[in-house]
Formats: sequence, C-alpha cells, structure tokens
Amino acid sequence: MITSPKISPLAAQFGSLALPTPMKMYILVRDDIPLGFAMVAVAHASLAGYLKFQGTPEVDQWLSGPFFKAVCKANAKEFENAKAVPDHIVLTESAPDNQEVAIVFKPREEWPKMFKFLRLYRDAPAEQKVSSERT
Repeated sequence: MITSPKISPLAAQFGSLALPTPMKMYILVRDDIPLGFAMVAVAHASLAGYLKFQGTPEVDQWLSGPFFKAVCKANAKEFENAKAVPDHIVLTESAPDNQEVAIVFKPREEWPKMFKFLRLYRDAPAEQKVSSERT
C-alpha cells in the first residue's frame, strides 16, 4: 500500500503546495573500514535493508519515488549512537574479523538531528587516486 506523501513542515506553516519531504535510506559505514570492504558492506546493507523492511508503508512510499540513499562515514562513537535509532540492521563482514562494518536504516522522511552532521562517503582521498593512476 502506498501512502500519500506528507507535506513539508514549511509548506504546512505557510499553506503552500511545496514538494513533499523525500523518503531517504541511510547507510552508515565505519570510517576505519578499508574502501574495498566498505563498498561490499554498502551493497550488502542496501539489499539487507530492502529485504528486512519490504512491504512496509515506508518502503512502498520510498520505492514509488527516486528512492534516495545517503551513504555516510561514521566514527566509532557515531556508529554506536546510531544503534539507538529504531528500525535498523547492523551488518558484519567475515573478512575483517567479523567486525560490525555498517548500519542500514529503514527509509523515512524525518531523521534525528545527528544524521545532519554525518560525513557523506565520497571518493578515495586524492593521494590514493594519484598513486592508483600511476600503477
């Protein structure tokens, strides 16, 4: 069942027909995980999150739009704090000694304030790019 999108708080306050707040899935990856393991963890997290929460109104609404995902790096403290947010799955990978490597959250429109301060996972640092281009 697909629910109608919520109007943003700003639109409700001013009575305008602004765009609805988009649904977003967050995937957090520990910042001490090497890039190769992080890539695998994100792929596993995306699929695990979909499989765990499929059929819920939030996932149905998320799938009806552009199904945004935000992949962020989290230090040890941020990673532990994120576990307090409901509707998530913690992923471990066997290669780095069965370490917890990522957390995926059920898509939603509103996120706790801490998520605004997480760093988006971006390309490898420039020095890694340069050295890999030379080989």
